[in-house]
Amino acid sequence: MPTRQRPFIVEILVLLALIAAPFVLPHLGFNQTTINRILIWGLVGIGFDLLFGFTGLLSFGQAAFFGTGGMFAAYLLTQTSFTNTIGAALAGTVVAGIIGYLIGLLALRRTGIYFAMITVAIAEVFFFLEFNPLSAYTGGENGLPGVPPPNLSLGFFEYTFSSSLGMYGFFAFWYFVGLVIALRIVRSPVGLVLRAIRDNPLRAQALGHDIRGYKMTVFVVAAMYSGFGGSLLGMLQGFMPPDAFMFHTSGEIVMQTAIGGAGWLFGPLLGATVWLYLSDLFQTTLNLGATWKLILGIVFVLLVVFLRHGLVGAIVDLYTLIRPRPSALPAPAVATANPGEDTLLRRKSTASGTGPILQVTGLTKRYGGLVANSDIDFSVQHGELRGIIGPNGAGKSTFFKMLTCEVIPTSGQIIFAGRDITDLGVADACQLGLTKSYQINQLFDRLTVRQNLAIAALGELRGKFKLDLFKSVPKVRGLDPQIARTAKLVRLSERLDTPVSELAYGEKRRLEIGLALATSPSLLLLDEPLAGMSPQERVETVALLKSIAAGRTMIVIDHDMDAMFELVERITVLQEGRVLVEGTPDEIRNNAAVQEAYLGGIHEEAGSA
Repeated sequence: MPTRQRPFIVEILVLLALIAAPFVLPHLGFNQTTINRILIWGLVGIGFDLLFGFTGLLSFGQAAFFGTGGMFAAYLLTQTSFTNTIGAALAGTVVAGIIGYLIGLLALRRTGIYFAMITVAIAEVFFFLEFNPLSAYTGGENGLPGVPPPNLSLGFFEYTFSSSLGMYGFFAFWYFVGLVIALRIVRSPVGLVLRAIRDNPLRAQALGHDIRGYKMTVFVVAAMYSGFGGSLLGMLQGFMPPDAFMFHTSGEIVMQTAIGGAGWLFGPLLGATVWLYLSDLFQTTLNLGATWKLILGIVFVLLVVFLRHGLVGAIVDLYTLIRPRPSALPAPAVATANPGEDTLLRRKSTASGTGPILQVTGLTKRYGGLVANSDIDFSVQHGELRGIIGPNGAGKSTFFKMLTCEVIPTSGQIIFAGRDITDLGVADACQLGLTKSYQINQLFDRLTVRQNLAIAALGELRGKFKLDLFKSVPKVRGLDPQIARTAKLVRLSERLDTPVSELAYGEKRRLEIGLALATSPSLLLLDEPLAGMSPQERVETVALLKSIAAGRTMIVIDHDMDAMFELVERITVLQEGRVLVEGTPDEIRNNAAVQEAYLGGIHEEAGSA
């Protein structure tokens, strides 16, 4: 059973902490300005944590959005007749979001270190623009002085937050709003997809999700958080500083998040608290001069080295160590074939339930001078269970990748359910009902079994892309039944709330199959489902595959010939990238060409061992 949810408990605890902070922190050596700066940097860090901690996109370009939002708001308040500080901050947020979208169109074309390098370059470009072509609007080296303190203007009522406590209340309110919004995003289907992208973007895409669209969404959201934070900084300081665009601004956001712990939302606030407290301590209290940066850098390195998951992560790890451990679950019973077990599991419908569901004509794939597959003609009927065999290097994996649109063929055509999918993307193919499991497990290891199955099912239930940012995952119609049915079919019902990292190998293989099943495929491709299994696990998995196969169209690749002959109805043999022969298991077993190319070779090796 899932853990009982406690709605709003996090929000209530944070609210109580924000109320207590201005009365407690001064006794710990924090001045009021530092406390307000912590809230602003913590707010900016929330957006960055959504981008980095939850989606896995490391950006060093947040200074561009921080400075742009802040400068735009400051310009409205100092160079025009606009006096509404909240309106100016929101305008700066929108502008930062627009800039984030435009930059995202370029930056998100790359991943990993290349994405990070692009964001560094973008930040430097914006710094140059602020000091040179746009200096008339940004103030150049002088910045924009005269930014008024925050105020609340309702036409008939106006209040200026000029006192220390009043200004703290203003910043604390917006931090709380920003945190609540982020919590809603994290708890939504979009938040779950973001974590899938962080852990395994290629598998998230193969399960029918438009990962580029979701990356763009969180990139824009993070930019808007930075832009709003920059606007608040101008109000706090009374001017918008030119160093808002400098690289060290982005660097501080990254370091504060790393210190506090990425992927927790609270980590940036805790990291900002430590960072700013030590900065004040080294600069003002201890009066270390320029060496304070060196000492702070050393402290940062030590914290990151010894607390790999940050301060929040360390607290969570400590709690995990001391909490009582649940008793071990009994091993699941050996599966038996039960054709009716999955009758309620959803499947995508096709235009016709008869005739060929998949037709391949002249399929060829070349890698330079290497021909992986050559002129393959291949078809599968509705409801057929087809096997594909061949010696190592026969081109089976490449053929599978072309069928699922992971690899675009050099030539040839693929027709699925009456539609040409030759040049279709892998997410679109999954949405049509063509899904595969992988030879090497492609799971979301940092998530639970339930979350893994939910990610797969959400692609089918919500479509390729949907911005239901404030809808909780359990409220997605049909999700829980789909998870329950799939988990039952792959015998993981008792392990739904277990982290994937704690599963045994055989359980992970079943979950790998379960992810494909949860997408409701009309054609399921299984790539080496028995790979790496013990004899007992093979027996169990073959029984599982028999139950899955009932009334379902499947294509299976595996090297276990006995299992293949027992499981499938027809077999296609590949050799050197071409179709050697097709036939029933008995025909293939007794075919001299197959024995020479594949089976005979194996038997000879076994006899000489």
